[in-house]
Amino acid sequence: MPASAIRHCTACGAPVVYRVPAGDTRPRAVCPHCGHIQYENPRNIVGTIPVWEQQVLLCRRAIEPRYGLWTLPAGFMELDESTEGGALRETREEAGADVRLDGLYAVINVLPAHQVYLFYRGQLTSPRWHPGEESLEVRLFHEAEIPWDELAFRSVAQTLKRYFADLRTGHFPVHTFDIS
Repeated sequence: MPASAIRHCTACGAPVVYRVPAGDTRPRAVCPHCGHIQYENPRNIVGTIPVWEQQVLLCRRAIEPRYGLWTLPAGFMELDESTEGGALRETREEAGADVRLDGLYAVINVLPAHQVYLFYRGQLTSPRWHPGEESLEVRLFHEAEIPWDELAFRSVAQTLKRYFADLRTGHFPVHTFDIS
């Protein structure tokens, strides 16, 4: 049974059992009462690397987990939303900033959290930003000023390290990596 185990059927409310359904290869939450199979899938996190004059805009978190630590503006993708649309929305909500996307930059599989991060490079469209409800503070950082020991997530730290290395070369490939 997975650590994030489903306990009850979303169709009828009966307790579920974990077993491998016919034609499948993994244990799934199966309702012995109605036969409904519930699938557990990774959650998508979308965000941006907002840049203004070679500085990156970071947000100090006003929510748990990792209250008070710094992060890139990002959050859970919503239904009926593209990854690009979600990244733009999260940047507006958390950093009060508008960006022009420059393409997908990083795909990070955070295996222990069952999450997939998609970060887009983005140019701030103006030098205006403000903290949203989920941010205590929002500010620009040159690479040497990044509070590396105060970053909220390894995914953010690894993305920023790759970004600044790529900034020095002027080449921005799409990075894909795992955090386990």
